[in-house]
Amino acid sequence: MSVADPRPLDLVEAPLVRGSSALPLQQQLHQRLRSAILAGLLPAGCRLPGSRTLAETLEVSRNTVSAVFDQLAVEGFIRSDRRGTFVAALPNKGPGRRPQARPRVAARLAGMNSGIVLYDEGNTLRPGVPALSEFPVHAWQRAMNKAVHGMPASALGYGDPAGEPALRGAIAQYFALSRGVRCRPEQVIITEGAQEALSLCVRLLADPSDTAWVEDPGYRGARSALFGGDLHVVPKRVDADGLAVTAEEWATERPRIVYTTPSHQYPTGAVLTVARRLELMSEAARHGAWIIEDDYDSEFRHSGAPIPAMQGLIEDAPVLYVGTFSKTMFPALRLGFVVVPDRLMAQVRTPLVDLLRGGHRLEQLAMCEFMNSGQFARHLGRMRRLYRTRQEALREALEAHLAIPHVIEGGVSGMHLTVRLLADNPDHVLVRRAARHGLAPQALSGFLLAPTPADNGLVIGYGNTSAEKFEPLVRELSDLARRRGSSRHLAP
Repeated sequence: MSVADPRPLDLVEAPLVRGSSALPLQQQLHQRLRSAILAGLLPAGCRLPGSRTLAETLEVSRNTVSAVFDQLAVEGFIRSDRRGTFVAALPNKGPGRRPQARPRVAARLAGMNSGIVLYDEGNTLRPGVPALSEFPVHAWQRAMNKAVHGMPASALGYGDPAGEPALRGAIAQYFALSRGVRCRPEQVIITEGAQEALSLCVRLLADPSDTAWVEDPGYRGARSALFGGDLHVVPKRVDADGLAVTAEEWATERPRIVYTTPSHQYPTGAVLTVARRLELMSEAARHGAWIIEDDYDSEFRHSGAPIPAMQGLIEDAPVLYVGTFSKTMFPALRLGFVVVPDRLMAQVRTPLVDLLRGGHRLEQLAMCEFMNSGQFARHLGRMRRLYRTRQEALREALEAHLAIPHVIEGGVSGMHLTVRLLADNPDHVLVRRAARHGLAPQALSGFLLAPTPADNGLVIGYGNTSAEKFEPLVRELSDLARRRGSSRHLAP
């Protein structure tokens, strides 16, 4: 058929689908013509049948066809004049018409490739997931209901970019008592989880190509935030006393940002000693650097009192304190916060208006009610006891049933244990095998930017797994490792 042939095209006049489960006829015709034009099956200049003729052919009303033609004309797919209706000329129409350039993404994304096994609700032993079934849903629902009933109509609009003042006040009061954080409510900025808090710190503090130090092994989300800011990310090793850096490194590398998890290093569980804390803050102040203190799960200490935050150790510390409710409440809540040093607030208050929008106001008001009513503190008390029991059960199961050479690290806080393995039993291979069986421990080597053969092991979560399940799960892990009876040993 020639381009100008006025007769209906076979593709256009094919019968439409009828029936209760079929799409509306108008929608079917619109999709048919649109797809055919995009695919090049109806080429530019092709004359379409008149609306009356097509309506009779398809056995639909003329109004249906006219509405489709009008919509396609508005979208630019067809044009009409006194001669009739024609397919418009579209650039690069149809697949394979022109060679396409290789897809390109930002170079910074290369540093974010962690190899993490994606979350699956059926997975167990995944670190970082709290006891979801133990969360007091009814108490949270009451807090939400109270927030809704007491919420003015104005709360439906954009709020303060820094977050709801009531929640900022509750956070300042609670964390001053529980973690020793020094702050006023005005210094608290509410974020959509800790990840946004970390990204916000990077945007506020650093310029592209600035140097940032990050713990190695360390939290992958922090690495992503630093790489996302186009920073020069330098891994710094962690030992039994936490982040270890020298005076020479401070003098030669001059970092702008130092990221650390001092109260419960992730994932090794080390505690940064007070001597190193004071030295770190002193060197940061002297070199004009800022420390990001990620206090992600330090409320869950299983032996003795929680380790106080580094931020409150000295007055006017060069520390931005980051906290999250994802571990203490539930991850889907997506509420975190950052405490900004008082001397920084005057400079960042104006940019915050452009960087943040005051959303999730209902959840923030409910969180404030949950804290002020005492439910938050009671929930944390229950979870401390539960996680202590689960940690002990997992440790016992590992010692009794993990029949390969291993060394257990951490466990005094939080919701995970780190288990180091011999290098000839690669952790990434074992993790892939475990994932096929619905288990989600993470490979220790995946937490490092500069791994060595000794950085081999599993990071095993116990927060969201019942204590009675650990023995069979560890037996299964041991079977998957397929290295029973090795005579070699790891140094403790």
